[in-house]
Amino acid sequence: MTTPASERTDHVGRAIILTLITVTVFGVQDAVSKILVQTHSPFQMTMMRYWGFALFALFLVARQAPLRQAFRSKVPVWQVVRGTLLIADIWFFALALQTVPLGELQAIVIVYPLLVTLFAILVLGEKVGIFRFAAVGVGFLGAILIMRPGGVPLTWGVFCGLASATLYALYIVLTRKVSRVDSAATSMTYAAVVGLVLSTGVGVFFWQPMGWTELAMTVLIMVTTCAGHGLMVFALSMAPASTVQPFNYFSLPWAIVLSILVFGQWIDPISLVGAAIIVAAGLVIMARERVRKVSVTPQEALPGHE
Repeated sequence: MTTPASERTDHVGRAIILTLITVTVFGVQDAVSKILVQTHSPFQMTMMRYWGFALFALFLVARQAPLRQAFRSKVPVWQVVRGTLLIADIWFFALALQTVPLGELQAIVIVYPLLVTLFAILVLGEKVGIFRFAAVGVGFLGAILIMRPGGVPLTWGVFCGLASATLYALYIVLTRKVSRVDSAATSMTYAAVVGLVLSTGVGVFFWQPMGWTELAMTVLIMVTTCAGHGLMVFALSMAPASTVQPFNYFSLPWAIVLSILVFGQWIDPISLVGAAIIVAAGLVIMARERVRKVSVTPQEALPGHE
């Protein structure tokens, strides 16, 4: 039976609203994480957050099929590499949170769609025309504008932010690669288990006692992690990832608002222009890919560092 056009429109509208709520939830998570990593190790916080995410992801997978079946991958090595890239991305993002203001950090890591375009050429052999190459080049000019002399101080936190964006872009490209032979359930299972093992294996060596306030904030991070991913799953069940993906750019203005309200940190006007250029270039690339009907898997729409 064909779905009426009005019903499809309603579903897309709900998916967009859920995506915006998801970005809002992840923004709150980033703000709380930034507070905690000032006094506790980013590795400890990542470990505890992954406890919640792994339980949630495995619960979702178990509802669809036995976990033993979900572990059957045709490319297990690539799946392990994916999981490693994702946890490394989150580690670097947490490290960057220690020193870089939230607004500037979000402006830096949001270059990942541009990096995806470049890595897709090398890893997947995708052909990219001059139009998309030009958009990537313009986007990187925006990044240079943000990190210009007198802009965001070039501390180790900035390089951690760039590393986070790079690793997440590689994670997305490899997700596309493995999605050709493995199911979404298998990819989610490997990402959860590999991340859980690595984050715990490293995090236990950085354990620090936590007071009730810090523990409550950590629980909030775990809850927002599960809630954010759950909302995004619902959004992706109502509309294609290519439709809702552009609305993830709402994370930038929301990060700027949280940076001002929570930390009293303002983003300078020139850096804001650079961020706008990056967003515009990313939207152009996404629009071009949508026209070309490039498929995007659900995992790609989930922000790696959130």
